[in-house]
Amino acid sequence: MANARPVDDREAEQLFASLAAAPAVVLAVSGGPDSTALMVLAARWRKRRRLGPQLLAVTVDHGLRAAAAREAAAVKRLARTLGIAHRTVRWKGVRPSTGIQAKARAARYELLAQAARRAGATHVVTAHTLDDQAETVMFRLARGSGVAGLAAMAPAAPLGDLVLARPLLDLPKARLTATLAARRIAFAEDPSNADPKYTRVRWRALMPGLAAEGLHARRLATLALRMRRANAAIDRMAAAVAARVVADGPGRAAIDAALFADLPEEVALRLLGRLAAVMGDEGEVELGKLETLLAALFQALSAGVRFRRTLAGAMITLAGDRIVVERAPARRKPPEMPRKRRRDG
Repeated sequence: MANARPVDDREAEQLFASLAAAPAVVLAVSGGPDSTALMVLAARWRKRRRLGPQLLAVTVDHGLRAAAAREAAAVKRLARTLGIAHRTVRWKGVRPSTGIQAKARAARYELLAQAARRAGATHVVTAHTLDDQAETVMFRLARGSGVAGLAAMAPAAPLGDLVLARPLLDLPKARLTATLAARRIAFAEDPSNADPKYTRVRWRALMPGLAAEGLHARRLATLALRMRRANAAIDRMAAAVAARVVADGPGRAAIDAALFADLPEEVALRLLGRLAAVMGDEGEVELGKLETLLAALFQALSAGVRFRRTLAGAMITLAGDRIVVERAPARRKPPEMPRKRRRDG
């Protein structure tokens, strides 16, 4: 974005308004341009208000790059000049051989949450931008995500007992870089952000071409917003129907089959997924498998025949006028073959 405008104090007041009543917040600051701008803007906002939450900048050193310790030290120096407390936390343990970015991201959130709890903070604040939102939408679209996935990132979301806040989600990255340039503040560049072996980096390289065809970041973020609205409506409908699910003995839930058959497909899908996740033992249900099971269940309902399937450790049974969801029986281990006796020569 050529000639991007720096973020001014009036905008910062609006961006951080939802954090004003918090006792303390943790700012996730890696030292890159986005998170450095987050720290600078939050410090300025807090100083102008003369009251508000205590700010703690936390840098997570994943131990994956030699420069990480140096970058964390630079963040600490800048935090000191801004009047913000700073901590560096380190990811310990064995590094996975595959899916390193996903595992590192999960570890990052866990370490940030731990730091927030120790500091008495209620929020963990990240510097996700409009560009990040657009990339997330494209990434999930390519994976075949449903309504919930295409809703992408929300401005605020639960993080265990904390709130994960993304106050910069509506701002282009270029405006954050311009904010730092206007104040002559340096920042680090993570070389992995330009490494095409990572899927997100490849999507980032495609964005200018997509924007030229009208599929720019703002439009993709608007799609995410509309999907969040739709997702919230479906969730509310599913919750209303879930209130009519009844306990049918220990670890069993039942719902009227006629009621279920009359549900909009997306609501039925959401309800069935929730029941399978709660009653089963394998966690969240894969969307494609859930869609296949629902189609078969609707067909059985239409034909008036018995139905029994297992999914994600749950067993779904149609019998008479009820659909019952319960924990699936444990799989039987195949019998061990008797070992042949060794003949001595």
